[in-house]
Amino acid sequence: MNVITDPEATARERAAAAESGAPNDPGHALTIGVFDGVHIGHRTVIDRVRELAADLGARSALVTFEPHPAKVLRPDLAPELLTGLEHKLELLEETGLDTVVVVPFDRARAGESAEEFIDSVLLGCLGARAIVVGEDFHFGKGRLGNVDLLKQVGAHAGFEVHGHGLVARPSDSSKLTGHGDVDFEDLGSAVSSSAVRRALTVGEVALAARLLGRPHEVRGVVATGDQRGRTIGFPTANMMVEPGFAVPADGVYAGWYLSPDGLRRPAAINIGRRPTFYEHAEHSLIEAHLLDFDGDLYGQPARVQFERRLRGEKRFDGVDALRAQLDRDVEASRALLQGE
Repeated sequence: MNVITDPEATARERAAAAESGAPNDPGHALTIGVFDGVHIGHRTVIDRVRELAADLGARSALVTFEPHPAKVLRPDLAPELLTGLEHKLELLEETGLDTVVVVPFDRARAGESAEEFIDSVLLGCLGARAIVVGEDFHFGKGRLGNVDLLKQVGAHAGFEVHGHGLVARPSDSSKLTGHGDVDFEDLGSAVSSSAVRRALTVGEVALAARLLGRPHEVRGVVATGDQRGRTIGFPTANMMVEPGFAVPADGVYAGWYLSPDGLRRPAAINIGRRPTFYEHAEHSLIEAHLLDFDGDLYGQPARVQFERRLRGEKRFDGVDALRAQLDRDVEASRALLQGE
């Protein structure tokens, strides 16, 4: 997959190649958006782009933005991210796209008109031949760009435009919960990044996975903690995660720990403020107890994936009661993950 991070430079290169008499560029069928999470709705759109590219004898492309536009335009209201850029690109590569354009988003880009964006990125950089976007898609200064504008420009510039409807939430999604903490109708009938985030805020990681098409993953670095887990027989990898990323609600989860060596190890994962030991912790921690593992993980990059919420966080009367519950959590995680 070719990743373009300077679309204007690529546009200049394409123009120079055309002037020099280079063979005709086949152009791209493409889609545009943030694509946070690369969920099953996004993948449906990408599949359509790839079909159109094959029909037209073109390449397939996706245009995304970094950072998330909301972080520039309204940082106080910006959503927590499901995927960082590196993770997003890994997921997009799995889709079979030929090209991904990462448009640097800043105040200058926000002030660019929709027509300027079409000319510089969609036509200049990619040679657009077909564009697939959501029917309610808006872009450019003042959000004045939409499907109708794309069709108007496309009629003269030679690209076709396809408005894509929302992808319906899987009909069996509500069967995945065992907690009753959320009314799934409140998540809406369509797959969206917002619906995934709302599921995570109540710990419904199984629903989030159904919408994403894979377990939700959080990335970070293993840091030295207070080592309380080791003193009671349950050593944990304490993950430091950058602010601004979506983390499931406090509680205990069965999931997986992915280390740099490529191994995927079963784990019982606790997210919380450890109320048995601390009365007023400032923030929640992510602690992964790797099943049947003994080793040093400090300082290593780490990833955890969440399969199922086992219980909420609670305060125990003492270490013995906590240890007994952790034994049950580990066995529940083992039983669930062995069945995966």
